[in-house]
Amino acid sequence: MVYNSKDSSAYYILTWRNFCLKLGRLNTNYWLLLLIVFGGFLIFGFSENVKGPAIPRMQSDFSLDETQLGILLAFNSIGYLVACSFTGLLSSKIGIKWTGIIAFASMAISGVLMYLSASYAFLSASYFLMYIGNGMLEIGLAIMAARIFTKNTGAMMNLSHFFYGLSSAVAPIVASSMMGWNLFGGELGWRGMYLVMLSLSLLPIIPSLMAKFPGDNQEHGERMTLKSFTKDPGAWLIVAVLSFGVVSELAVGGWLVNFLEKAYGWSTDAAAGMLSIFFVFFMGARLFLGPVTDKIGYTLSIIILSAFSGICSLLAIFLGEQGAIWFAIAGIGIAPIYPTVMAMLAKRYPRGTDTAITFTVTIMGIASVVGNLLIGVIIDGVQKLFGNDEESSLLLGLQAGYGFIAAMALLCSVSCFILYRYLHKKNELV
Repeated sequence: MVYNSKDSSAYYILTWRNFCLKLGRLNTNYWLLLLIVFGGFLIFGFSENVKGPAIPRMQSDFSLDETQLGILLAFNSIGYLVACSFTGLLSSKIGIKWTGIIAFASMAISGVLMYLSASYAFLSASYFLMYIGNGMLEIGLAIMAARIFTKNTGAMMNLSHFFYGLSSAVAPIVASSMMGWNLFGGELGWRGMYLVMLSLSLLPIIPSLMAKFPGDNQEHGERMTLKSFTKDPGAWLIVAVLSFGVVSELAVGGWLVNFLEKAYGWSTDAAAGMLSIFFVFFMGARLFLGPVTDKIGYTLSIIILSAFSGICSLLAIFLGEQGAIWFAIAGIGIAPIYPTVMAMLAKRYPRGTDTAITFTVTIMGIASVVGNLLIGVIIDGVQKLFGNDEESSLLLGLQAGYGFIAAMALLCSVSCFILYRYLHKKNELV
């Protein structure tokens, strides 16, 4: 394929021109669905990424070591995994509409429980509930988007996930600021911050009650079964691509602030600011690179972008504090991975998108559990291995942990290269 920048620019402009024209012809129900999808990803971004500035304070309040912190994050991912395992079935039974409403409501309830948490166990249980809501919401939004966006799928999937990046970009700064607010004679803290932020989950319930959801009362013909999906080698390669990519993506929200504070002595505000810069790049990539993925192909896009992200993260580690900006620049490469894989699943499995998304995201959830746990264990393990000098051994441990995050992005690229060769031989490239 010959890449022509002029043709690419014309394609990009035409894609967004057609999208804008389409917006003018949408009916009320479609606008409500867009409001739910875009608003849902906004809420998802806030709930997922306010934890960066909050984690050091939680760690201090409950006197947690790095392994316990890794276990907390891994346990959260278990809640996400549990939700992924039943959400597809639940949506087929009660519809996407009520699945989404339950997801939003459970997230709001978890905010109340986190506010009341007074022990590590109670906090873990509250986070567990929040991630059940997150998992239900992500599966529901992915299924809904796959049914709605049948044209320019890569661009529209990335646009939907752009709203996740938008809220993610401001979430760390907003969270850091809110925790310092003085209300009712005391500091709001991380508990009050979570209560306020997760209460926003109640807002998308309003358009959800009003809208008619595609596919809830329709038959879609012969459906692909889970058994047939798992027999496809390409499906397992897609699972590997998504798992490696998302472990790298999600780990940044949980560990970057912690890394910058402990490795370089940055303040919480400064570290949260760098995380926000990461999400600015992340957000911009999802807004502008979606049409590019449609143009050059989903597999080739992932190969290039995930490799770029991994290289940027490694460069940041090797350059030290003066190269910290490369942690943020890595967001350009990792941002389009998830929505592009969703577009790939929608195109490759048009009669089994629900099954494909549910299974793929569930396995990805398992990878997230293992990934978060491994990062904490790697940091502690390397620190203990080189424990003669506490300060230098902590730095080495943190660098090793973040090196693992970079390695996941590189493995995502390698896996997608193998997928590219497999699909190319079968003349099934997407």
